[in-house]
Amino acid sequence: MDTSLRTSLFTALLALVFGFLGAAAWSYSGLADNRTRAYLLDNPKILEELAMALQDEQARERLAGAGSEIYTAFPGAVIGNPDGSKVLVEFTDYNCPYCETSVADVKRLVAEDPDLKVVVREWPIFDGSEPASRMALAAALQGRYQQFHEAMFKLGPTTPEAIQEAAERAGLDIERARADAASDAVTVELAKNLTLARSLGFSGTPAWVTSETAIGGAVGYEALKEALDKSGS
Repeated sequence: MDTSLRTSLFTALLALVFGFLGAAAWSYSGLADNRTRAYLLDNPKILEELAMALQDEQARERLAGAGSEIYTAFPGAVIGNPDGSKVLVEFTDYNCPYCETSVADVKRLVAEDPDLKVVVREWPIFDGSEPASRMALAAALQGRYQQFHEAMFKLGPTTPEAIQEAAERAGLDIERARADAASDAVTVELAKNLTLARSLGFSGTPAWVTSETAIGGAVGYEALKEALDKSGS
């Protein structure tokens, strides 16, 4: 099936779901036959599957537009195998409760797959999150990203005291970390992550990217593993 026909099919079926399908759309897509319409209404699972397929296609198009930069980590901001060939990107915020619940999912995925590289993109969208994100990137520059990342979620919310304690638990050189957290490199990274998240259509955290798709929300271990398995990279 060529791209134009597939797109027309998706458009027609999605319009049917919301009750806005007109005669012109049916005629254009070749689905004017009432028997086809009745079959689709009697089998709504087909509509759901096609809607999901359309979402996946749109996600792939957005990923293609984002380019390879999305998979390139800020130095040290990686969980798992830094040289792994299978990559999962996570957009996260330390004041996001759903991000906190996802920590265990990521740890399980990493434990099960020694080839998995999780690129973590700090995206502080909640009030008070930016200082913690800056310190996390400073920790990354000292090779202590995961230690700070996990400690910060355990100690949240991101009060100055909690950030300080997380930095100490991670074993950071505090003076250096404070300087790095205020650096232009960290400021540029946060701005880049915001731009990437918006270009991918994300509206909140956590959000995930594989080589094949972009996923929003705390979808859980099974969905993330399935997405990684499908990506094949």
